[in-house]
Amino acid sequence: MTDRNHPVTLFTGQWADLPFEEVARLAASWGYDGLEIAASGDHLDLERADVDDAYVRSRLEVLDRHGLGVWAISNHLTGQAVCDDPIDFRHQAIVRPATWGDGDPEGVRRRAAEDMKRAARVARRLDVDVVVGFTGSKIWPYVAQFPPVPASVIDAGYEDFAARWNPILDVFDGEGVRFAHEVHPSEIAYDYWTSVRTLDAIEHREAFGFNWDPSHMMWQDVDPVGFVWDFQDRIYHVDCKDTRLRAPNGRAGRLGSHLPWGDPRRGWDFVSTGRGDVPWADAFRALAAIGYRGPISVEWEDAGMDRLHGAAEAVVRVRELLWPLPDQAFDTAFSNQ
Repeated sequence: MTDRNHPVTLFTGQWADLPFEEVARLAASWGYDGLEIAASGDHLDLERADVDDAYVRSRLEVLDRHGLGVWAISNHLTGQAVCDDPIDFRHQAIVRPATWGDGDPEGVRRRAAEDMKRAARVARRLDVDVVVGFTGSKIWPYVAQFPPVPASVIDAGYEDFAARWNPILDVFDGEGVRFAHEVHPSEIAYDYWTSVRTLDAIEHREAFGFNWDPSHMMWQDVDPVGFVWDFQDRIYHVDCKDTRLRAPNGRAGRLGSHLPWGDPRRGWDFVSTGRGDVPWADAFRALAAIGYRGPISVEWEDAGMDRLHGAAEAVVRVRELLWPLPDQAFDTAFSNQ
C-alpha cells in the first residue's frame, strides 16, 4: 500500500545515460510514484526549460504518459562548481559545456551560480518547490588539517560560501522555491557541525535547508535520526540511499583507501535494498514526528548489483518500511496525553 503522505520517487542522476522517456517507463513499471529529475543527460535541460514553454510541457507530458509525478529536481553537478577550489578537469567532466566555457575557474563558478538560479526558475515552471543539490566548498581540500590550517582560512571558506550562495538564494526566495543541500563529503556542510556552521554563515535564511541522505552520515559516525530531529525545520527533501559498514578488520578504512565502489577491501559501501546499516524504521518514524510529508527518493548507487534489478527491489523495500501515518485527530489526541 502506498503511504498517502510519501510518494516514492526515483532519482534520475544515475540513469542519465538512458533517455528520459525510458527512465520514466522503467520507473513506472517498477511501481515508483514519480521522479526526482536530474539536470543531466537529456532528462532536463535547464537552459531550454528556462525560456521554452513547449519544452517544459514535453517533460510533463512524459511524466503524464507514465502516470508519474515530480516533487523535486536536482542540479547537484553544477552546484558543485559554485564554491569549489580548485576548478579542474573533474568539473569539466560533470558540468554542461556552456557552464565550463573556456575553463577559467572564476568564470566557471559564476556561470554555475547562474545555472543554480536558473534551476529555481525552472522548478517553479514545473510547479516544483524544491531543488536538490551540492554547494561545493573552497575549504574541503583542507579537511585533513595538515599541514596546519589557520582558523582564518576556514572562516574565509564559509564567508566565500555565503557571498556566492546568498545571491542564488535571493532568486530561490523570489520563486518560492527552497534549496535542499545534500550533506556530503566535499561540500561546505558534510557532517553535523559543518551543517550548523553553514546555516550560521547564511543567518539561517529559510531558502536553504537539507536533503536528508543518511548514507554518508553513517560512515562518519553521524546519527542520521538525531540529524532529522535537530534540523527538523530544515529537512526539505529525503534521498533514500543505504550504507553498509564492514566489520573492522584492521585493514578496511573509513575513508575508502581510493578503492573503487564495490571493492570488498573498503571499510564501507552502498547497498541498494534498505538492508544495510541505516536505521530506516527509526528514521521514518523521526521524519513522521517532525511532520515531513514530502517524497522519499531512491538514489540507486550499489556497485555490487545490476541497477535494473536493484532499483526495482529498492522500491519494494521502501514500501515495506513506510506505513500510513496517523490521521490528524489521532495526532492531536496523542499530543495531549
